[in-house]
Amino acid sequence: MCSLTSSTDGEQRWIAAGRIGRPHGLDGSFHVTGAKPRLLSVGTRLRVGVRGASLLLQRRSGTDRDPIVSVEGVEDRDAVLSLRGSDLLVAVEDAPSLPEGEWWAHELEGCEVRDGAAIVGTVERLLELPSCEALEVARPDRGSLLVPMVKEAIRSVDMQARRIDVDLAFLGEPEQPS
Repeated sequence: MCSLTSSTDGEQRWIAAGRIGRPHGLDGSFHVTGAKPRLLSVGTRLRVGVRGASLLLQRRSGTDRDPIVSVEGVEDRDAVLSLRGSDLLVAVEDAPSLPEGEWWAHELEGCEVRDGAAIVGTVERLLELPSCEALEVARPDRGSLLVPMVKEAIRSVDMQARRIDVDLAFLGEPEQPS
């Protein structure tokens, strides 16, 4: 599962691919912080910030953990510094397909969460924790519940029905009434 955050701009939906980090050299290349490597392929159109320009990713080097990229229109170190900290976004329809059993964060947001027949709540977002990704589930009158994205905690995900079945006993939560 890939824990990408999403945002909307009118009808267009965007997935965060990372943020513009520190410059790399003088030619406009920069490090990407919080990078989602699957979204940073040469030829991908990246939007800088929610209302920013759409720029073509021209070059990528470095590693998946610390990618260094250059995009059209960012020609020098000063240009990078003026954009530093800006989100790099990819249109949902331009995102690559994920393997079976993996989902983009926006696909999971809003799904109903159940433990068998008992309704637990609704997925608000997917969080990246140091050890794994976790669903943040809003529960009526009970606050949030974090559900780690591990097979012991999640029995099944039915994207057609927009339903996720979890094991509250594994999570150490008392069973809820149906």
